[in-house]
Amino acid sequence: MPEDKNKNKSTKYETFTQEEYMIMKDDLLRPIEKIGKAGKIWIAFLIAVCLAGVVAYYIQETKSKYVTVSLRDYTMWGVYISNFVFFVALSLVGVLMSAVLKLTHFEWYRPLSRIAEVIAVGAIMLAGVSIVAAMGSPDRLYYLVTHGRIQSPIVWDIIVIMTYLATSIILLFIPLIPSLSTCKNHLKNLPKWQLKMYDILSFGWEGTPEQWKILKRTVKILTILVIPLGISIHTVTAWLFALTLRSEWDSTNFGAYFVSGAFLLGSAAMILATFIFRKAYKLEKYLTEMHFDKLGQVMVLMGLIYAYFNINEYLVPAYKMSGLHANHLLNLFIGDDAPFYWSVVFFGIAVPSILPMFKKLRKPVPLTIIALAVFIAGWWKRYLIVIPGLLHPYLPIQDVPASWTHYSPSLIEWTIVAATFAAMMLIVTLFSRYFPIISVWEVAEGKLEGKEEIINYK
Repeated sequence: MPEDKNKNKSTKYETFTQEEYMIMKDDLLRPIEKIGKAGKIWIAFLIAVCLAGVVAYYIQETKSKYVTVSLRDYTMWGVYISNFVFFVALSLVGVLMSAVLKLTHFEWYRPLSRIAEVIAVGAIMLAGVSIVAAMGSPDRLYYLVTHGRIQSPIVWDIIVIMTYLATSIILLFIPLIPSLSTCKNHLKNLPKWQLKMYDILSFGWEGTPEQWKILKRTVKILTILVIPLGISIHTVTAWLFALTLRSEWDSTNFGAYFVSGAFLLGSAAMILATFIFRKAYKLEKYLTEMHFDKLGQVMVLMGLIYAYFNINEYLVPAYKMSGLHANHLLNLFIGDDAPFYWSVVFFGIAVPSILPMFKKLRKPVPLTIIALAVFIAGWWKRYLIVIPGLLHPYLPIQDVPASWTHYSPSLIEWTIVAATFAAMMLIVTLFSRYFPIISVWEVAEGKLEGKEEIINYK
């Protein structure tokens, strides 16, 4: 019986002919050859939003006391830090989709790995931008690097962010080298500067057995390395809260709570990105319904894990209802923030944990709608972690204007936040316009499983 199975498996992979490989290469490189009118309009829109964010940031830096009126002694961390935590969480999508699935030999990851990696790189870059926006003066970043104390969790965060960013960029670039050579050899109707860029960045790739051996060994090492780095970056981000003197953040569960939420957010982001690229670039043959079915299953798993850590996070203090936690929890459960809080719980935890259990809801359209709800709820979840915790300090808020007891982001703050999202999407869009968003050689290798290398691949 084992011999028959191996024989059938071999026959199956041999049906992937050279002609089919060339068709696949044409399909996956087509988005690079021409940018349509809709694509140009989309890029122009994103650039416009980014420019609006730059103008808003300039206004903030020159007239800060007039445009960020809600950032006071109590709410010193506003919407920018919520945005920072969100983007750090989003950056873990590379760990989930590219590293974990790759190491556990789930072959369906192959068309998704590069999408996850570029999202991870863009997200961690915009997390850094959000921090700079929150600093009040960008030169403080320089002094943080030159005069920061290693005892400070903020310095820990800077270290892991920079390390994770560097590792993620390398992990994105190394498997891209064969694709750059493919672009140089296959795409002839592109501007000379673009072909020259492919030539330089491919570093003389010829597809020799020795080059493939080095590439695969390097990718494996980076894949193993990026997992603890990714988990550490969000764990340290959680420690920024847990080590701060606020009763609502005084939790040993915060690290696992943050990481589990990041994996759920990452699965939602992958579903959205997969659906968009599938439709925009007509990649239905490669981003199939099977991928949505698998991503839906991942979402359920991550949703249930996140639900468990949420129960841990809120049940213990809610059961005791000590004075330090009572006001905050009552405000969330039955107070002013209750409709907001329970909406986030419903759409951000219950919906992804239950609905994708049904196979019909793991189809592309319904699953994408679910993922969009999770994605939006995920951002507001970070808002609820940051703002209510600040508004319930150890000492009661008294003898101050009533406006100090609330936080309402200004138009300037919302504009800068919108610009970070636009910049994130611009990074992913431009990458997909100049580089294959699906790795040709990885997909081909998956179809040729059991063979040493890809036949005649350069």
